Amino acid sequence: MKPRLHNKKELKETRKKFRRNATSAEAVLWKMLKNKQIQGLKFRRQHSVSKLILDFYCPEKNLAIELDGEHHAILGKETLDLKRDNFLKSLGIEILRFENKIVFEDPELIIEEIIKAAGDKT
Repeated sequence: MKPRLHNKKELKETRKKFRRNATSAEAVLWKMLKNKQIQGLKFRRQHSVSKLILDFYCPEKNLAIELDGEHHAILGKETLDLKRDNFLKSLGIEILRFENKIVFEDPELIIEEIIKAAGDKT
């Protein structure tokens, strides 16, 4: 039997905490993603894969969306993000990364990128 990779029980409370303490950008993007509003795609928020917790995940398309705040500009954080992204890619998960400000300044761009990425994974 393969070990469980998605939504491990030991991360359940952490996922709940992250959902309760969502950033304003996450809350706004969630309003756009929930209830299958983008091409009927179901997204989950604060979904875990192995030890990682993704901001948003569409299991049907193996598509993750990560929102990056100012803390991602810290020296060395890019290297961690790259390692994380490479691990997820090794599992067949595509990652879309957006800065938080894009959620407020150009939400249509995010929707376009999601539609494009989902279309590429048919």
